[in-house]
Amino acid sequence: DGRLTFYPGNQAVDLPSINFMKRQGTIFLNAYTNSPICCPSRAAMWSGLFTHLTESWNNFKGLDPGYVTWMDLMAKHGYRTQKYGKLDYTSGHHSVSNRVEAWTRDVDFLLRQEGRPMVNLTGDRKHVRVMAADWQTTDKAVSWIKEEATNLTKPFVLYLGLNLPHPYPSPYAGENFGSSTFLTSPYWLEKVNYKAIKIPKWSSISEMHPVDYYSSYTKNCTGEFTKQEVINIRAFYYAMCAETDAMLGEIISTLGDTRLLEKTIIIFTADHGELAMEHRQFYKMSMYEGSSHIPLLVMGPGVREQQQIPNLVSLVDLYPTMLAIARIPAPRNLSGYSLIPLLQGKPENKVSPRPSWVLSEFHGCNVNSSMYMLRSGRWKYIAYSDGHSVLPQLFDLSDDPDELTNVALKFPGMVRALDKVLHSVVNYPEVTSAVHEYNKRQFISWKQSLGRNYSDVIANLRWHQDWLKEPKKYEMAIEKWL
Repeated sequence: DGRLTFYPGNQAVDLPSINFMKRQGTIFLNAYTNSPICCPSRAAMWSGLFTHLTESWNNFKGLDPGYVTWMDLMAKHGYRTQKYGKLDYTSGHHSVSNRVEAWTRDVDFLLRQEGRPMVNLTGDRKHVRVMAADWQTTDKAVSWIKEEATNLTKPFVLYLGLNLPHPYPSPYAGENFGSSTFLTSPYWLEKVNYKAIKIPKWSSISEMHPVDYYSSYTKNCTGEFTKQEVINIRAFYYAMCAETDAMLGEIISTLGDTRLLEKTIIIFTADHGELAMEHRQFYKMSMYEGSSHIPLLVMGPGVREQQQIPNLVSLVDLYPTMLAIARIPAPRNLSGYSLIPLLQGKPENKVSPRPSWVLSEFHGCNVNSSMYMLRSGRWKYIAYSDGHSVLPQLFDLSDDPDELTNVALKFPGMVRALDKVLHSVVNYPEVTSAVHEYNKRQFISWKQSLGRNYSDVIANLRWHQDWLKEPKKYEMAIEKWL
């Protein structure tokens, strides 16, 4: 959650490496993901293109194999390149459950797709390496800097992808479990300031936007939660962020030890945030700030120190930024704009000025409608489906930072103006229709591939605890949809 990197969010947890980057470089106060879920957002970051252009519709559908990323171009122009850890921007990953849940989101049924969010404390005050896989990946990056980068005669670019602070898989939820466990150790929990934890306000279930209700239900969050449960989920999430921050610290200190720090640009960002029980939800797949607002910090040569930038930026801006750093001409028709002028504190290009808005869109699981978010100035506008069948939302983030009051009916002129801008960027009714047809084609193909096993397989996916109560009812709902 990008809001944890600046005031007042940063009062809740100690993030020393983030704070070091803020002192030594620049922080973007309004950075957003272009799609609040792993694969589509990473596809946007690696391609520099909006989601409706990459057609990365869900966590199964990413970039085509062999797509030319900014790192590929840098390698072609003489950079030594290295990738470690989570990449997740090409097609074919994630579980069958994840795919089928995305494809069937328009079916007229409600099924819980996740385990109920919970916390789990492990180890003692000496247990530092909770996410062992991420630490091992970080160790590989550290070793590469020490053994390879220090001896290079040409420039390098190193990518390190971490899973944290993503919630962990929850085995208690069954064979096809989701990731609904917030796991940490006492060592990291001590970094959290419980007194600064803000308990989110919830609308009553009857007042929830219909898409929000679907999301909350499928994420298993519509039941009763005590105040302490909510506080703990948020505290454990912040502790997981602290552990992530320590891995960033390993990279920074290694660059310092090898005397590479002063001539290396470091960028820290995320694919999406975490709602952590805001709006009666956990996880991502939402346009609310906890899910869509990401961290973006940059430090290194040519980057102004202690600079806070309020401009709206997003992950597609990283592609032209990386090429600008390497002085490689950027391809035409990218969705993003180089951040270099902002980082250097210079006026932006007047010939091709940065737009005053950012776009995020989502077409995957846990949401029963394609949604499109346009952030412009103080306003956040969210359009759904074809723009008519589901009511839009409008939030004034200056007066309502917690996004509790939809003022779309109060400001119809602003809705029309922002919708016009949105239409100029993406023909969203047409995209929604294309996704709808894609979902049906994919589902039919998958169903046919299973043959006689179809009924058994679909009943025992991640939603099995609900499905098995009335399997014929849910199969008939799918047939009606098809």
